[in-house]
Amino acid sequence: MSRKNSKPKAEIPSYALEGFRPLHRMENEHTDFGCNKLDKQWMIPGFEMYSSVGVKSSMGPLKSAFYRISITISGTVDVQLGLEHFNLQPGSLCFTTLNQVFSKKNISDDLFGYYILFTGSFLEELVQERTLTEVFPFFDYTGVPFFSMNAEEMRKVEQFVLQMNEELQSRKTGREKAIRLYLYLLLLEAKRSYERQQLAVATNIRDNNYLTTRYLKLVSQHFLTNRKVAEYAGMLAITANHLNKVIKETTGNTASDAITEMLLREAKAVLRYTDAPVSEIAFQLNFSEPAAFSRFFKKAAGITPQDFREKA
Repeated sequence: MSRKNSKPKAEIPSYALEGFRPLHRMENEHTDFGCNKLDKQWMIPGFEMYSSVGVKSSMGPLKSAFYRISITISGTVDVQLGLEHFNLQPGSLCFTTLNQVFSKKNISDDLFGYYILFTGSFLEELVQERTLTEVFPFFDYTGVPFFSMNAEEMRKVEQFVLQMNEELQSRKTGREKAIRLYLYLLLLEAKRSYERQQLAVATNIRDNNYLTTRYLKLVSQHFLTNRKVAEYAGMLAITANHLNKVIKETTGNTASDAITEMLLREAKAVLRYTDAPVSEIAFQLNFSEPAAFSRFFKKAAGITPQDFREKA
């Protein structure tokens, strides 16, 4: 069966902010922080904020059509962004950009923190949406999305969160604009810490850690259309043999393993969060036919796509 004869492919699921709450919050949670108990009429379009109280113990893999900031005050949680794994520790920030495959698990009992969800248009008055990832590099695929802050920096960030919450709960004039300003100041404080720590990814092509990080980020961006290691080697202006050698030395896995892992994560997200037929998903993910997708999934996950969907 050729792709040309199939019906038009559905979009890979990317959740909008509206209606996203059931995926990350437990039912009947009574904390009144942020948007948790806020009346619908007082919600602000394009912006939501919560504490970790009442958050689900695991989430994803999934995508979201908005930006996310996680602020860890105490405890730990494991987060995966694309192919990069992070263990969020006290005093750390984690940023998720648009349509990035995201998941979390292993939340410790003593976890406490905050998370903020917002659309690019929410900050349009202060930062043009098309330049947001340039102004704040931790939201860019090529940037560093997770880092720790010193005590004074974290104190300022938490204060901005609390001020946003105070405005959110109030009925005062200009509350929406005040929240925009506090969010911008929070991001600015994060950027200053980012620059202080010189976290911009080094560009030394001879450095194996740089090559590995850059390769994993490229795979996270282009895995749906580029399935061959040689294509990524071309993007990095090196040979495929050299790329394979570096990835093997730094990760213990082959370069093609990263492509397989990313494709599998995407497939699991589509199977878990949509009702699309397996045959349609195969074409969404650029497989030549459903049988090829089923063989790939069974080999990579040890289970058929249909069985995975039933158990998810």
